[in-house]
Amino acid sequence: MYGTRARRLIAATGAALLGLTLAACGSSDGSGGQSKTSTAATSTADAPTEAPNGQIGRPFTADPTIVSPHSIPFDSWTRLGADKIAVNFQTGSPECYGIDATVVENSTSVTVDLKSGTLPNAVGKMCTMIAVFGTLEIQLKAPLADRKVLSAK
Repeated sequence: MYGTRARRLIAATGAALLGLTLAACGSSDGSGGQSKTSTAATSTADAPTEAPNGQIGRPFTADPTIVSPHSIPFDSWTRLGADKIAVNFQTGSPECYGIDATVVENSTSVTVDLKSGTLPNAVGKMCTMIAVFGTLEIQLKAPLADRKVLSAK
């Protein structure tokens, strides 16, 4: 009987020490020995890589009715034609999550603000926690030519 009690105490102590160790490693101060840097406020858009071989994921259709939309980055983009691109991103299950995009074009760049949100018919429902590689085709107002494709997020 004493042996079982001692083993339980050792197991509980070990679990507590493991928890403390993990908590210390995941410190929220973010310093972790890394230098802190800041970026200029004027450069908010990132340049995703071009996927010339067409890394096309599951096709999504823009849905402006998504609920609680929030900006998400896209990983890469593909040139589909002179005035059409596809952006490649990761999102949740297509049965629960939708995508919409706002595009700002100028003479040097095409900036895509990709938004993810809950589909109206999925609000309040349980959704599986999976990651899906998706693609959204975007029709441009003018040919892409040598303009940069940027992610607003």
